[in-house]
Amino acid sequence: MTFRFIHTSDWQIGKVFRFVDDATMGVLQEARLEAITRLGELAEEHGAGHVLVAGDVYDAVSPSTRTLNQPLERMRAHGGVQWHLLPGNHDYHQPNGLWDRLRARGLPPNVHAHTQPQPVPLDDGAAAILPAPLQHRRALADPTAWMDDAETPPGALRIGLAHGSVRGFGSEPAQTPNLIDNIERVSRARLDYLALGDWHGQQQKGERCWYSGTPETDAFNVEGGGKALLVELRSGREPLATPLDTGRFRWRRIDAQVVSGEDIDALEAQLRGLEQASDTLVQLTVEGALSFADAQHFEDRIRDGAAHALRRLRIRDDQLYAQPTDEDLDRIDTGGVVRAAVDTLRRQAKNGEADAALVNQALQLMYVEYMKLESAAR
Repeated sequence: MTFRFIHTSDWQIGKVFRFVDDATMGVLQEARLEAITRLGELAEEHGAGHVLVAGDVYDAVSPSTRTLNQPLERMRAHGGVQWHLLPGNHDYHQPNGLWDRLRARGLPPNVHAHTQPQPVPLDDGAAAILPAPLQHRRALADPTAWMDDAETPPGALRIGLAHGSVRGFGSEPAQTPNLIDNIERVSRARLDYLALGDWHGQQQKGERCWYSGTPETDAFNVEGGGKALLVELRSGREPLATPLDTGRFRWRRIDAQVVSGEDIDALEAQLRGLEQASDTLVQLTVEGALSFADAQHFEDRIRDGAAHALRRLRIRDDQLYAQPTDEDLDRIDTGGVVRAAVDTLRRQAKNGEADAALVNQALQLMYVEYMKLESAAR
């Protein structure tokens, strides 16, 4: 017999994206709900009767009523699929918290919240979930330790469901919260599969252990996001885990060095040429030194141009410097009182009497204002 299910995690419904405008925020939040619908459709398409959500269904422990209920309606719409929800570190289970609110409201009959560490038989004992719900945001004990002695129906496939990290990130692993000993746990608890959440990129962490990744990528540093896993289990065999694409938006990091107008034109072409540009968010880190004319060209072609072809362009330009040329300064004033003041400032900066960066910033502002006046006079 083959037991087939979908493994997902880190929906983080209600997540706030602080670097975007309100309109984009709404679109990104809606995409996380749409991902639930895609998961339901994929479960139906592949004959998977269960969807296991390995923690962080919600982004916070106190969501609004609308945020709390919206994912339930998405799951209710796929009534032939059983949805299994686990509290994670963002939505941990606490008395009178969101999980109690859900139960008080009444969950759809095909939605199950696993808030206690106890076996849950599935399909008349063909399989059993061993959930490891988090009771706190940060816990030092391994939340999966109880699985070793858990009793399940004879012959049942044992599926661990947990949320946490499989390795420490500091010098003291014992101080890493929600640390899971995945290799030992799979062996000691006789798990056929350990479904993990917490890392937002899809990763395999052993023959029988996977992170599913978030179904909708939510950060520029996430690799392997926008996915879920279709898992097939057979007794005595290794799991067959097949990645499924679920994400709508693409998050890209681009590093660029620009020192001329030609470099800026090439960067513009690169940004506009991105596949599915309107559904792509880009974090652009740019460095170099530009004349005032080329700096204005960057503003026109990148910040006020290509940026609008993308869903969002986030520019990090603290290493992009303006270096005025004589031609730049001549456009402001060739020999009058303004030019005399400019030359004095540049000399003071060169001699250390004034901050060079502030002087260049002031000169650039003067240049921009002059160009505005010149444009208005045409």
